[in-house]
Amino acid sequence: MRSPVASLVLAPILAFVLVNPSLCRASGTEKEVPDAAGLQQLELQAQHAEAREQAYLYTELVQVYTQVAGKQMASGEMDKANATLQRIRRFAALIHENLARNAKRLKDAEMMLHTATYHLGQYMHMVSGEDQPAVASTLHDLDKVHDELLTQVFAH
Repeated sequence: MRSPVASLVLAPILAFVLVNPSLCRASGTEKEVPDAAGLQQLELQAQHAEAREQAYLYTELVQVYTQVAGKQMASGEMDKANATLQRIRRFAALIHENLARNAKRLKDAEMMLHTATYHLGQYMHMVSGEDQPAVASTLHDLDKVHDELLTQVFAH
């Protein structure tokens, strides 16, 4: 059982680590978050990619938007974070739809989705109790898609 003092010390440290991308980049799994125009370009690229590439590109979008949602949650912008979580759920559905189309780079996509689900699980501890269901719902959707990706990876 943690003391209240330990919780007061650990919460700001956790928030700092989660929203500071330079600390995460050391693992090589985090990417620089593009601006709004860059995000729109990534979405257009995924929409117009050949069917084999779409699952991977939508997974990249999930990873980037997970970082965006984490930053929004850390700064208390829950309305924006909830909209971003909706977008992540939509991309998770698109990944699910595109997995059956002989997806390329399945292992890379699986690793990115694993990272995104891990970070989203960590972000859930940053938000208030009333905001946790939205994060939990998104995490549930991503977990289902991650399980499907793992099945596809082991099938090949």
